[in-house]
Amino acid sequence: MIKAVIFDMDGVICHTNPFHSIAFKEFFAKRNLNPTEEEFKKHMYGKNNGYILSHFLGREIKGSELKELEFEKESLFRELYADHVLALPGFMDFLETLRSTNISIGVATSAPRANLDLILGKLGILDTFQSLLAEEDVSHHKPHPQVYLKSADNLNTLPQECLVFEDSFSGASAGLNAGMHVVGVLTSHQSEELPDCVAYISDFDAFDSALLKSL
Repeated sequence: MIKAVIFDMDGVICHTNPFHSIAFKEFFAKRNLNPTEEEFKKHMYGKNNGYILSHFLGREIKGSELKELEFEKESLFRELYADHVLALPGFMDFLETLRSTNISIGVATSAPRANLDLILGKLGILDTFQSLLAEEDVSHHKPHPQVYLKSADNLNTLPQECLVFEDSFSGASAGLNAGMHVVGVLTSHQSEELPDCVAYISDFDAFDSALLKSL
């Protein structure tokens, strides 16, 4: 029985990836690098900034340098996206449906806390969730299950009682590695590019609530 629903943020609550692409393109252009959208699809969407920056800059980026470069890029993203925050179709209605039940709800994102605060704040739903975890709250990033296992603890539920919504291979794998049920959200990838999920949806208007009841 599902007792908790946990959402990834980028590509799930909002379709932010096009704005992350713009921000990264501007960031890398300053360094005479021009990654393609296909490269972003493979090495940016659903990945943490340590991996992304190390991959595209061709060396390990860590410590204070990682914090400095990450702040530069994410500040650019927040500036670009601040006036365009829009929930995925059907998300707000689905969230309201969950709030009317005894199901606990959380967010588990690889993004910095400042991004989470911006997006959920603009949508007016920061106080809706019983658990909010961002990049700073974990030591191991997706596909490691830490962020989802920690979310389950915060929500006082067992992993097998949790339903996760994820849009990336690493994110969906993290949910599965945690022993949770996962719904793939097809904002950035096709279903065949994701692990085996209990369902795949284009947005929350396409989510069959009967599935939630059956679980």
